[in-house]
Amino acid sequence: MTWLLPLPVAIPLLAAALVAAGDHVTPRIVQNAIAVLAPAAATGFSFWIMLETQHGLLIHWYGGWHPIGNLAIGIGFVGDSLGAGMAVLSCTLVTLALVYSLTYMRESSRLFDVLMLVFCGAMAGFSLTGDLFNMFVWFELMGVAAYALAGFKVEELGPLQGAVNFAITNTAGAYLILMGIGLLYARTGALNFAQIGHFLATHPSDRLVVVAFTLVLIGFLVKAAIVPFHWWLADAHAAAPAPVCVLFSGAMVELGLFAIARIYWTVFSGGLHAHQGDVRSLLVWIGVVTALVGAVMCFLQRHLKRLLAFSTIAHSGTMLVGIGLLGAKGLAGTANLILSHGFLKAGLFLAAGIVLLRLRDIDELRLHGAGRNLRWERALWFAAAIGLIGFPYVGVFVGHSLVDEEASGQGFAWVPPLLLVAEAVSAGAILRAGARVFLGWGPKRDPLLSWEPEESPPERSASVPLLLAVTTVTVAIGLVMSVIPGLQVRIENGAERFVDRSAYAARVLHAKSTPAPPHLPFAIEVAKPESWAYGIGAAVLAFAFAAAGLWYRRLPELVLGGIVRGLGPPVRALRAAHSGIIGDYLLWLTIGATVVGGAWAFSLR
Repeated sequence: MTWLLPLPVAIPLLAAALVAAGDHVTPRIVQNAIAVLAPAAATGFSFWIMLETQHGLLIHWYGGWHPIGNLAIGIGFVGDSLGAGMAVLSCTLVTLALVYSLTYMRESSRLFDVLMLVFCGAMAGFSLTGDLFNMFVWFELMGVAAYALAGFKVEELGPLQGAVNFAITNTAGAYLILMGIGLLYARTGALNFAQIGHFLATHPSDRLVVVAFTLVLIGFLVKAAIVPFHWWLADAHAAAPAPVCVLFSGAMVELGLFAIARIYWTVFSGGLHAHQGDVRSLLVWIGVVTALVGAVMCFLQRHLKRLLAFSTIAHSGTMLVGIGLLGAKGLAGTANLILSHGFLKAGLFLAAGIVLLRLRDIDELRLHGAGRNLRWERALWFAAAIGLIGFPYVGVFVGHSLVDEEASGQGFAWVPPLLLVAEAVSAGAILRAGARVFLGWGPKRDPLLSWEPEESPPERSASVPLLLAVTTVTVAIGLVMSVIPGLQVRIENGAERFVDRSAYAARVLHAKSTPAPPHLPFAIEVAKPESWAYGIGAAVLAFAFAAAGLWYRRLPELVLGGIVRGLGPPVRALRAAHSGIIGDYLLWLTIGATVVGGAWAFSLR
């Protein structure tokens, strides 16, 4: 079945070439069919790969260049459960986005479909590659398509600025990754994940390896929008069309996190095993800070897409905590979060696109009460928001419960309460926005919320029933992720195999078969009482924060004044840091790299 692995990459890329070549020649209906069927086929093959990986790793060596001894002389794709799952998520979201775009982007050129298909193939290649430099190549191909999609409305200043900020910051991250790859190649003479990991595990690690790890890590932290490398995300989301935001928040950020997990466990886990505690502490701290900063900035937004973008940053912090705990259960929690969050956040962006189409605005305050008649859009918005809270057996619940269990087991009992607050604040902001737009609650003016430029709406000719159908399917998939029988146990099993570096290297380098996995039941795991308590607590807090965001000015003057004096200065500083100026963003990237490098200069010696 190894012939399956190239197909999720090859099909979208070949379709992109076909669409580009047939522009102005092939009928539009044929072009649309190719654009939709190609990622749908890639989704099907990715799902097939994921099913096959339940029995062990799948490996495809291009050109038949198989390893000799411990030397990998060819480029290979490696399919495991989590990597194939990322390919399924990416290709599915592209398919949904392109179906949504059939009428939403009716007036766009064929270039839009070409860029989306290239983005799809690059994400699948990124998920399945077994080679570090090959991962960088897919990273860059993904970036080229993403930069163009972010600035697709190039005739407007906002999209152009957002695309430029996006491109420059991510290119800086790419340079760091490339330098780290160069250092690793100089030390090991290898680019294959398994070969580099085997070399580092059998040779003492030195400062060059630590520097390489730091550079590669920071480069992917930029892609994952982790504080203080997150500045590009909100600018890119505010400028990009809604179907593009689906891919940025639902897949691209998550792929950056997937790369961190892949590179640590297959490349560095053996060489840095003695420093595992230091790596864990730093990643957990960065993740918690990201979750809190993203949640606060989310609460301060009135532009619906910027609000959702900062919510993505908050959730990416939680996902990084799950990875940073360096345990299989935490990694499984992150994998489940990626799936449920990807679909739910995609659904919210699609719903925001419908609001922009029908109400001709995307600003929470200007839309006060304007959406009262949008009953189905309102139901989808609130359903997705509740799914992101972590309420028992809804949406992200299982992912959060697994991360919380891992944190408590690793001695980080202080982490779950902070993540609970972060998710409650960000979900509360989404609920507040929905209540103001769809119910007309709260005042029409709020000086707490940041003003943003208007966004031009799409053409009115879009088919609203089609848009609602795609959004409904997307939200529904995200909501049921915690109640799919057998999904949790299979993700946990896949995570346990993902962190087994020795088994991965033996399979890739020596074609050794792995033991058959145990028979896994199709059942819904019973959550622990602590998980129920956190889920219900997060829901209560989320609704409390939503109410506070709507009616905080009704508080007694003495209480309100104390809050303003206490929180005013840090909030103003946080707002000022998000200046939209690319020079400031590069400065923060430099500061973040210095802090991470400085911390490990003293600990990883």
